[in-house]
Amino acid sequence: MSAHESTYVPKTAVEKWLDTRLPIVRFGADYMSLPTPKNLNYWWTFGGILALCLVTQIATGIVLAMHYVPNTEMAFASVERIMRDVNGGDLIRYTHANGASMFFIAVYLHMLRGLYYGSYKAPREMIWIVGCLIFFLMIATAFLGYVLPWGQMSYWGAEVITNLIGAIPVVGEPVLIWLRGGPAIDNATLNRFFSLHYLLPFVIAGCVVLHLWALHHAGQNNPVGILIPKDREKKDTVPFHPYFTVKDGFAIILFLMLFALFVFFMPNALGHADNYIPANPLQTPAHIVPEWYMLPFYAILRAVPDKFGGVVAMFAAIGVLFVLPWLDTSKVRSMRYRPVMRWFFVVFVIVGMGLGWCGAQLPDAHVIPGFATFNLFDGDLNSYLWLTRFLTAYYFLFFVVIMPLVGLKEKPLPIPATISEPVLAGGDEHKG
Repeated sequence: MSAHESTYVPKTAVEKWLDTRLPIVRFGADYMSLPTPKNLNYWWTFGGILALCLVTQIATGIVLAMHYVPNTEMAFASVERIMRDVNGGDLIRYTHANGASMFFIAVYLHMLRGLYYGSYKAPREMIWIVGCLIFFLMIATAFLGYVLPWGQMSYWGAEVITNLIGAIPVVGEPVLIWLRGGPAIDNATLNRFFSLHYLLPFVIAGCVVLHLWALHHAGQNNPVGILIPKDREKKDTVPFHPYFTVKDGFAIILFLMLFALFVFFMPNALGHADNYIPANPLQTPAHIVPEWYMLPFYAILRAVPDKFGGVVAMFAAIGVLFVLPWLDTSKVRSMRYRPVMRWFFVVFVIVGMGLGWCGAQLPDAHVIPGFATFNLFDGDLNSYLWLTRFLTAYYFLFFVVIMPLVGLKEKPLPIPATISEPVLAGGDEHKG
């Protein structure tokens, strides 16, 4: 299913005048009437949830920026003043802080859904690539925002991450000086981070428009993973509105209930207690750790003993997603019909959660209960580190080895001829 012809007809003189100059009403009407596969399940509702998250982050961020002071002497105090003296400031700040976590929960589920159902395959490669770019910009924006409260974890997180950039040969040091605004993290750094943190959400919004444009042109994927021919469009699709606007609305209500649970009852559950201590360059925290949604990549960074190698591995963990459409050699999109690859995918999800858990552990933590300490090439190493290395190896093997080989060797299950076939009795014979 590709871009469909416009069916919008301007009715009033104002609509006709606007349609000939800026057809924004036509764009909205065409999107609402977009032929959408009728078998989409609730895994397809996270697009609408992510749009809500982005709007929430931008709106609350603008209000917070009105009261925040990007100065190392006043930043921490300004955040506390927002919490205590600004009308509704505590609600706005907690909504923004927890909104970042909700944003990443939704985007991880959205990406896993795309991975499971093969939404990155032709002709939807650009939808996936732009989505990966949005994910990368989200990580950058979240890191910049994590520094702004200027607590202990904010300062030392910035110290660790910016130092990693200095490990890049030739260009690392100049980029590090430019990013910090000097040889050390100070006022210039905080001003740069505040400016970029304010700017990037609007860049993300622009990329979302590109994402939707590509989706509008290539059409939606579906759980069965088959293309819908033109002669089947009326039978296998329904208009996006009202069928999926209602479905998305219900999912958004459930998501907002989870969001409200954290904002009103557990506002600090997903944060770190050390960030309520003012930044002190002379006192290093016992454990410097990023927010939970960055822990898998932080674990990959620590898994490599070489500093530059760790930086390469961390960025490669995101970069490999951009080339995913060319790594999967299977002709079948949906893993519903790929029994072998489905199990590798389940292991991949467990590995991702395991990397997050490992990233939260102390670097010199005790061994995992029941596991002996390893004594290999570089001395006594705890079993957390070796588990992290094993999980990191699987993460990369999944994309560059398992996915290409399984795609070539696996025999998929019979695929339905139409998306209606799995739910209607007496359909056409399956074709392999």
